Amino acid sequence: MASPDFIVALREKIGHDPLWLPGVRAVVFDGDGRVLLGERSDTGGWALITGILEPGEEPGPGMLREIFEETAVVARIEHLLGVAAVGPVTFPNGDVCDFLNIEFICHYESGTARVNDDESLAVGWFAIDALPPLRPGHLDCIQRALAFTGEPHFQRS
Repeated sequence: MASPDFIVALREKIGHDPLWLPGVRAVVFDGDGRVLLGERSDTGGWALITGILEPGEEPGPGMLREIFEETAVVARIEHLLGVAAVGPVTFPNGDVCDFLNIEFICHYESGTARVNDDESLAVGWFAIDALPPLRPGHLDCIQRALAFTGEPHFQRS
């Protein structure tokens, strides 16, 4: 998985030590209620579309950029789903990160879902009752999107 240039530069200085990074994650639905997932090239597991924001990048446009870069799908943001701290995450190369994840509910606009960069092995739409194995946080995010009432989720105390 390609790391943004600013992270590569930081890693040259701090090695694998923990980083606190702004992340985005989307539950993207198509018109049939299916969810867009990518099979990650770094772990081989299926996941929601996620990404790391560039310095100064707004979360919404950054999320839409990540969706397109990874899947060739153009989406629109419908709602802020939530904000959560995620981690620590240890990547296969030994890098450790904690993320402030900003989660969105998005809907398909156009494009054909396909692998569009080196971050995914496969990309596809999945029915809710036919999801591949997902990490608990990703499955929880989908369940919260399905039950969304209009109030973003975040830890209140």
